[in-house]
Amino acid sequence: MKEVLWGVLIPFIGTAAGAFCVFFMKKTLGLQVQRALSGFAAGVMVAASIWSLLIPAMQQSDGMGKLTFVPAAVGFALGVGFLLLLDSVIPHLHLNAEKAEGVKSRLAKTTMMILAVTLHNIPEGMAIGVVYAGMLSGSSQITSGGAFALALGIAIQNFPEGAIISMPLHAEGKSKGISFLYGTLSGIVEPIAAVITILAAGLIVPAMPYLLSFAAGAMIYVVVEELIPGMSQGEHSNTGVVMFSAGFMLMMALDVALG
Repeated sequence: MKEVLWGVLIPFIGTAAGAFCVFFMKKTLGLQVQRALSGFAAGVMVAASIWSLLIPAMQQSDGMGKLTFVPAAVGFALGVGFLLLLDSVIPHLHLNAEKAEGVKSRLAKTTMMILAVTLHNIPEGMAIGVVYAGMLSGSSQITSGGAFALALGIAIQNFPEGAIISMPLHAEGKSKGISFLYGTLSGIVEPIAAVITILAAGLIVPAMPYLLSFAAGAMIYVVVEELIPGMSQGEHSNTGVVMFSAGFMLMMALDVALG
């Protein structure tokens, strides 16, 4: 159980460590740095979706023969639909965006920026939760090493996310302490979503392939809707693509080496 607790908390610690950058770095992140961080996060999430979620989902359904892909496809579609729904109803504002998304709201700009990252973190927490639930259920396709690899990979890509929240807040006049607090709290939804998913998945173990692919669909939605535009903003640059490749290779290596 201690192993699961650490797995749930490591990504949150990554966010907090990134938010801590506000105490010793410049007030703003350059455009090239933002591109690099978005690209790296996208690469990690795509690789995690494939190796840690979709492949185990199909392996757990191999008894269906040629229809092995069905649970993965259905779960993936439901995950995309779930994030599409949240994206439509939760008021949020992405970094460098001028217009908020979701339902109309009078919330402060800083609050909607935090909600944007929170929305992003929900599928990551679900992914961690469902993988650890699979490990606890005794699934041969999900090892403790593989589960830890996913948690570590998400923690690594959460580090820049914490900085992306805390530093702009400080640049807008918030104190370093408050900016750090907000940046850290933006990641609190991950352990919450992970614990809820572990509890839910424990009750419906036969649905594990659907839950794994559901988390993958939600993560890919975030990558395509938010991170890829972020790594491509401004003048043409290959920075985002190079960092995407680095993040993808790192997560792939972690999953194979530790799994």
